[in-house]
Amino acid sequence: MAMKNGGAAGLAAVLVCALALSSCVSGSKKLKREPSAEDKPAAAAESEKPYVPGVEVTEASLRGSDFTVVPELETIRFDYDSSALGDASLAALKMNAEYLKARNELDVRIAGYCDERGTVEYNLALGQKRAKTVREYYIRLGVPGASLSTISYGKESPTCSESTEDCWTQNRRAETAVRLQAPAPEPAAAPVPASAPVPEAGGGQ
Repeated sequence: MAMKNGGAAGLAAVLVCALALSSCVSGSKKLKREPSAEDKPAAAAESEKPYVPGVEVTEASLRGSDFTVVPELETIRFDYDSSALGDASLAALKMNAEYLKARNELDVRIAGYCDERGTVEYNLALGQKRAKTVREYYIRLGVPGASLSTISYGKESPTCSESTEDCWTQNRRAETAVRLQAPAPEPAAAPVPASAPVPEAGGGQ
């Protein structure tokens, strides 16, 4: 009889422990909370930062048309339907950049061109992409972006009019032209204040 009572007591103790553990688990679940901004991983916070371009984006004004292609600035050639710069183009642009950096008085226009194949709209977009690629590389080489402008002529103004691969290669290009910067306007002179009237000398009595 004593053994039976002892077994019942042991079973009751096990049940009490089980209930206590269940209460602890449910209590811990209630204490869980939504993660705050501080709990977000650093990578997620980094991805929410605004994108910052790698190069300067503001272009110079194209107002006026007196740009000149000078022999010291080499023309850049492109593969068919591409705006990528090859090794020869990169080397040529480095030499062009040295010329431009030594002449801060110049405005620079980079014009992109295509060969005769394709639509007018497509070639205008491709020519602009070629000009932008050259401009961005100039900036990375240290040429001030504020002096660089771009324009696309698409398949207009070809240097060669024959429908041959050699001629098409010549027309797929970007040309760098320059002009002297317009002098800054002189500040307006301050208005001269009107002088007070001089009283007339009175006669003595």
